[in-house]
This record gives sequence, C-alpha cells and structure tokens, in this order.
Amino acid sequence: LLLEYEAVHPQFPDGPESKQESVSLEAGILQPLGMEQFNSAPAADTVDQQSLPIAEAAPSPEPPDPKTCSPREYLEFYIFPVLLPGLAELLHEAEKEKCFEGRRTKFIASDFLTEWLYNKNPKRKDESFTEFFSIPFVKDWLKDHPRPPIPLSLLLSEEEASIIIQSFWRGYRVRCDSEIQELRQWQKKLREEKHINKVVKQFWTKQEAK
Repeated sequence: LLLEYEAVHPQFPDGPESKQESVSLEAGILQPLGMEQFNSAPAADTVDQQSLPIAEAAPSPEPPDPKTCSPREYLEFYIFPVLLPGLAELLHEAEKEKCFEGRRTKFIASDFLTEWLYNKNPKRKDESFTEFFSIPFVKDWLKDHPRPPIPLSLLLSEEEASIIIQSFWRGYRVRCDSEIQELRQWQKKLREEKHINKVVKQFWTKQEAK
C-alpha cells in the first residue's frame, strides 16, 4: 500500500513540469492584486449563499463479498476496522505497563490482543468479561503447550523488589557482626555433634505415627 501511494503521490518530483508549476504558483502568490480587480470584486454580503455548492456526504461503500473480494478489500473492510482499535488499546496498555522504559517486561502483547478481540466479539455482546487464561481455546492450547513460569524479577514491582534487596542487605550486615558469627559457629558445631537434624526427624516421625 505504501509503495502504491508513493507511486501515485511522489514526495520529491524532479521533472521539469513540476518545477514549472511550482514557479508559476509562486509567481501567482507574489503578484500584487490590482486595485481595479479589488474594486470590481463583489462584496461578501452580496454573495448569494444559495449559489454556493453544498458538500454532500459521500455514501459509504457497501462491503464486498468476503468470499470473492480481493485480499486488499478483505483487509480494508473486514480486518482493519476490528484490528486497529485493538492495536490502539494495546499501545495504551503497553504504556501503562512501562514497556517503553525497560528492555524486559511481563507484558505479553499477543495475550492482551487475544483477550481484547475475544471480549469485543459481537457474538459475545451480552456475556461477561473473560480473562486470557480462561478462554476455551487458550486453555486447550496450553494443555498441550505449557508455558515456562515467568521469572520472579518480572513479576515483582519496583517497591517489592526494593524491599527484598534491602532486607537481604540488612541481614548480611547483621551476619557480619563478630558476636553473630560466633553464635552461628556454635550452632553449626552443635548440629554436627548432637545430630540435631536426625533427632528432629526422628521426633516428627514418632509424632506422625501417633
């Protein structure tokens, strides 16, 4: 479509005719209007308003037969009117999810577009909203093609990630204290000598047997 448009409407015509037209146009714009022409021009209030042509709305073309029309007509009448609003909503949602600020994000554009098109289907006009993973054909597909889990780094928000990092750093600083190190060494030695793990396991085995 873009190539056809550029072929019909060239952006930078280089032919002599185009240059001649541009020169004549500039000359017509720069040429001053004579006083005789100005005086002979009719006044604005004397112009008959009924003589002016009235722009009539062009009738909307009838949709072609989807079975016999060309691929271009099928796209223009049956695909783009439905797909373009979905792509606009997709861009708004991607902006909300901050997809344009980072290289990695949990937002999956194909999932959102599938969910949007499914819920905007005129056949489901009176039905309630259905989430992506609750769509029947999506559930059937994921049974045979399960997805890998999303990394935790993509699921956490910036605030949640900062809390985890700060808590780990505070724990690291506490464990570096000499008294804490001495306590940890004593606990390790106690576990090795008294077999604490084995004793605890035996204790719970007896409790479960009761």
